[in-house]
Amino acid sequence: MPRSRRRAAVLVRAAALTSTLVLGASLSACSAAVSVDPAPDAADPACAPEMIAMPDTLGDAGLRTTTSQATAAWGDPSAVILRCGVPTPGPTTDRCVTVNGVDWVIKDLTTASASPSASPSSSGASPAPSGDATEGPNDTYLLTTFGRTPATELVIDTSKISSATVLATIASAVAKVPQTKKCIGESEVAQLPQG
Repeated sequence: MPRSRRRAAVLVRAAALTSTLVLGASLSACSAAVSVDPAPDAADPACAPEMIAMPDTLGDAGLRTTTSQATAAWGDPSAVILRCGVPTPGPTTDRCVTVNGVDWVIKDLTTASASPSASPSSSGASPAPSGDATEGPNDTYLLTTFGRTPATELVIDTSKISSATVLATIASAVAKVPQTKKCIGESEVAQLPQG
């Protein structure tokens, strides 16, 4: 075999080996799916437009694959876990914040009845509701939309990502579920007729 053909054959083999190594490295770098239990009403058609509109990133945290319908997780390990289709909260005295037109109830994690099931195992799902007041381990907060049916629930580890970043970034997606009620504060309650 002439020298130029041998050299061409070596280059072809080297290119094939390089491609195989790059492909193998990229496949092995993939994260495992985050194990998240679906919300009771995850199959509600109103969740679909919301989930489709979810961003690919929240701050520096990339969107990951989850194991259930109408769920999302960002970060590795997960800094944010979202579930659409949770029960809509009724009137409450829990703190409520409004971010870009979306009302969020912040629950006391020690008494929260609705909690996302994210297994903090090898899937990298670290936020899990527990702790006292509204702050759990690693500054983890549980937030649920108010006045939207179905409701959306978030678990945010604020030691990894700013809650303001998360709420502002996903507001337009969450707003795909129409709002039928709004949170009211002390000033609105004080203006109600007495009687």
